[in-house]
Amino acid sequence: MKTIKVMTVFGTRPEAIKMAPLALELARRPEFEAVCCVTAQHREMLDSVLDIFSLKPDYDLNVMEPRQTLSTITSKCLTGMDGVLETARPDLVLVHGDTSTTFAGALAAFYHKIPVGHVEAGLRTYDKWSPFPEEVNRKLVGAIADLHFCPTAANRDNLALEHIAQGVFLTGNTVIDALQTTVQTQFRFSEPVLNCLDYVNRKVILVTCHRRENYGQPMANIMTALRQVADAFPNVELVYPVHLSPVVQEAAHKHLDHHPRIHLTAPLDVREMHNLMARCHLVMTDSGGLQEEAPALGKPVLVLRKETERPEAVAAGTVRLAGVEREPILQMASQLLSDPAEYDKMAHAANPYGDGRACRRIADAIAWHFGLRETPPDPFGPL
Repeated sequence: MKTIKVMTVFGTRPEAIKMAPLALELARRPEFEAVCCVTAQHREMLDSVLDIFSLKPDYDLNVMEPRQTLSTITSKCLTGMDGVLETARPDLVLVHGDTSTTFAGALAAFYHKIPVGHVEAGLRTYDKWSPFPEEVNRKLVGAIADLHFCPTAANRDNLALEHIAQGVFLTGNTVIDALQTTVQTQFRFSEPVLNCLDYVNRKVILVTCHRRENYGQPMANIMTALRQVADAFPNVELVYPVHLSPVVQEAAHKHLDHHPRIHLTAPLDVREMHNLMARCHLVMTDSGGLQEEAPALGKPVLVLRKETERPEAVAAGTVRLAGVEREPILQMASQLLSDPAEYDKMAHAANPYGDGRACRRIADAIAWHFGLRETPPDPFGPL
């Protein structure tokens, strides 16, 4: 049988969480020669995901450096990929989402005239500054890619508005596939405080806040609102794994230190984050990935941003847009903590992001594209 060499390229923890199950799916199939390249845009957080999924990269660019900028990340990824692509000569390069690694990986493949597949294609806010730089990255990759693997019908429709209709597949999101591996009933956390929390009788809120567009006053507003939530509800415990960014570290400790029910921890690996999410009561986040993961676990999400490129969850009722102003955040959190009917409405809404078979659909789509399968995969849905 003819084999197709497929190279997965990723560099950050969120990319790794979503690409690892796909890389493993490709590796187990005889029709593919699976090759993995990491840029290590995030070194430590990336490595923890690779360890959890027992995934060993074939190429590691190791681009991370102190105080790196978007320009240094992109340029080092782009030049590093040159040598990798010359050596490996894949038939297809798969990139994920919207990071600097994603854009540089797609552009490098284009320069080498290698087809590109875009996993998690079609997300849009239509504001090039928010999220920054992700919105522009994913639009640029959309212009380069030959295959577009869309999590939802709305993502597919976004591409259609940009006159991208060929090579588009509706797959669901690979992060739902990842949850099937990581969530465990008897899981023990490495962070001692997480093993001591009463997840049954207390309302544990999982918090993340790290996006660049929230730096400055928006982040101060968010932190102030979080502290007020903890003050207003004695049965609430906040758990905030603080991003390694110095800006985020400074803001978190300035506003949230020295509160008995606010627990600032080191960043959690993917398995710990997923198991904490499975046990918590509510998620408050500016992350993209958690908006997809939490609904699969029946957890309401308040999004700490002015907009989201994942409107499907808002329409489905699993996510509400809380913004970055103190008072609306406090009001929305208070409602979910005090009104069981409102909470249940969100917790029991249908998850619009996947059924755990996204990786299989993507692999089938690649096989069909290269003539190794007679029919394309059935699309995820209906939505």
